[in-house]
Amino acid sequence: MQAHLETEHEGGVATLLSGILQDARTLFVEQLRLFQVEMKNEAYRTIHAVIPLVVGAVVGFVGLILLGMSASFFLTWAIPAIPQWGSFAIVGGIVAVIGIVLVFWANSQLRSIHPLPDASIKELKENIAVLSERKEDNQWKANK
Repeated sequence: MQAHLETEHEGGVATLLSGILQDARTLFVEQLRLFQVEMKNEAYRTIHAVIPLVVGAVVGFVGLILLGMSASFFLTWAIPAIPQWGSFAIVGGIVAVIGIVLVFWANSQLRSIHPLPDASIKELKENIAVLSERKEDNQWKANK
């Protein structure tokens, strides 16, 4: 009778461990799927944020060149004491300061995008901790 009970107990523990491993595998696969979806969403958001930024930068650059030249010629016409190169330097300096401010602003906007999915990583760590606890509990029960 004793041997029969031990066999059932060992089979129960093996079945339990097998079930836990299967659950862990399923959970891991689901976590990877979630990770992939979040990565695709972040890539999609990044692409849709960068495309208008690049197009706007190119169009704005051409417009600024034309506007800067016009402003420089106007400044030379309005104040004849300033040489042509001085007008270009003044207008170029103003445009450079505006450009630096815009670069810092765009940099702060891009820093808000997180390439790693925080939610998936957090859940994966929690699931690993739970599975570790289950494994330790089952080992303790098996030794008992």
